[in-house]
Amino acid sequence: MSVLEGLPAGARVLVVRLRSLGDCVLTTPALEILRSARADLEMAVAVEDRFAAVFEGNPDVDRLLPPSLAGAALWRPQLCLNLHGGPRGRLLAAASMAPVRAGFAHHRGAWIYNQPIPTAQEILGVNRKVHTAEHLASAIFHLGAPRREIPPAKLFARPERAAASYAVLHPTASSPEKTWPADRFRSLADRLRSLFDLEPVFIAGAGEDLGAFAGYRTVRGASLGEVKNLLAGASLFVGNDSGPAHMAAALGIPELVLFGPSDPAIWGPWRAAAEVLSEPGGIGAIRLEAAVGALERLSAQDAAASSPESENAAAAFRCARFSRRVRA
Repeated sequence: MSVLEGLPAGARVLVVRLRSLGDCVLTTPALEILRSARADLEMAVAVEDRFAAVFEGNPDVDRLLPPSLAGAALWRPQLCLNLHGGPRGRLLAAASMAPVRAGFAHHRGAWIYNQPIPTAQEILGVNRKVHTAEHLASAIFHLGAPRREIPPAKLFARPERAAASYAVLHPTASSPEKTWPADRFRSLADRLRSLFDLEPVFIAGAGEDLGAFAGYRTVRGASLGEVKNLLAGASLFVGNDSGPAHMAAALGIPELVLFGPSDPAIWGPWRAAAEVLSEPGGIGAIRLEAAVGALERLSAQDAAASSPESENAAAAFRCARFSRRVRA
């Protein structure tokens, strides 16, 4: 009998996913698989407040908990699944006092789990790099969920209403080697206006500098919920490899993502209408014309977009709106 089969009806589950925007977004396919396998379970996610908006409105999540030891204990789960790893995640797993504690066996301190989880390659039966979404979803398969296609990530938002179609650009990153030059972002923004009839909107976190983009609309330090709504109303996302890129993918927004040292096979947009650019010489070696060409290819994808009955009808409409100027 699998772990999921052995849980009583209506059992509580605690999923530990403390932080990191991209990781939180890429956890949502695993949550959907878990919900589809056992719809009766009452599921909570332990997450830091600053990332809680990722899971707000998600029907696969019944409760959001602060990442406190007391909160984990008071939830009294039958199963605690630590998808975060790290010492804090292990402490929460221990504090939950769950009869079943599961986490990846290759993580440090895995002795705390009585249900150690093998690598994704072992679970999926593959000998290749696996995407982060596959890695996280594989844990649910190991616990007993029926094998199925891993779904896209998903977010729930209220799209911002705007008089004109716009593109969201995210020009910042955690390190210089992950950051495309600002002058190329500005030039690409001008192309978005002239070629694609899209108004550029630059976003950044609190404390990040958007001074190089003073001639455009800028949004700095907005809450994660506000960023969700802004992205949900956009026709296009362009940015460095980052958390907002995963948000755009989850919202079905066509996107161009520029990669530095991170591996797109592991961190690229998951099941999204996307173009990914990287160069052996690093992110600074990506030429402006290569980015424009990628946008032209992306805009052409709506020719094969689905009919109104398709699950991706909303995304197809956005893609058609994005490409209208190019095709005219």
